[in-house]
Amino acid sequence: MAFERELAVAREAASRAGDLALEYFRAGVTAEDKADDSPVTVADRECERLFVKLLSEAFPEDGFLGEEGAGVEGRSGRRWIIDPIDGTRDFVRRNRLWCNLIGLEVDGVVEAGVCTFPALGNQYWAVRGGGAWRGEAGGVVRMHCSKINEARRAVVCLNQLNHALEYPRAEKILPFLSQFWASRSLGGALDAMFLASGSAEVWMEPSLKPWDLAAISIIVREAGCVFFDYAGRETIYGGNGVICVPGLEPVVREFLDLPPR
Repeated sequence: MAFERELAVAREAASRAGDLALEYFRAGVTAEDKADDSPVTVADRECERLFVKLLSEAFPEDGFLGEEGAGVEGRSGRRWIIDPIDGTRDFVRRNRLWCNLIGLEVDGVVEAGVCTFPALGNQYWAVRGGGAWRGEAGGVVRMHCSKINEARRAVVCLNQLNHALEYPRAEKILPFLSQFWASRSLGGALDAMFLASGSAEVWMEPSLKPWDLAAISIIVREAGCVFFDYAGRETIYGGNGVICVPGLEPVVREFLDLPPR
């Protein structure tokens, strides 16, 4: 399998960073506000340092892009895109929904990704062309998205609802949600893994960074989902993101005022 060693190293690094984060999680930490008003803790910074250390030892020619400041230009055409704790608000409030995210980008294309929920005991991963997988206490399971193609039977995950009025199409959000069987908003990465696992059908977030999307974009694609930004582009650099099952892509594109594909 392509990138087999990279995936093994990334999964191990994610597990070790998860163990470190759990120590802080159990002890309790105080958050600081960054310039954009998002929270950060010592756990975020220390976990990112650990990721960079472990990956640099294994792949010294590679570069890095991390939420907490890791920005190294590599010499290999590859870089690791890292979110050491995705869901810091959950982390500081002792909710278990946080995770770490790591994606490997090669010449501008995300080729592998790992999403680990240390407090839940789950790890998800994928390599381009190799399928999407979930590991837990009971073993390893290959994931596939749902085949549901009607909104009235589907689950929609629309995140950042507390900022919904700040974004375009605010007046369309409630009518859009009312089409669906149920709605959930438990956090970006966890909701995205619901889609990869076949437990939900539509996921949308209006404000995202590359480190939020790199890992989950390859995992959901390998599970059979469709991924694009609000402009219809298949990019992690659009500032927002959509994941959906193929059968509900027309419903989402209509909401976003995008032409049918």
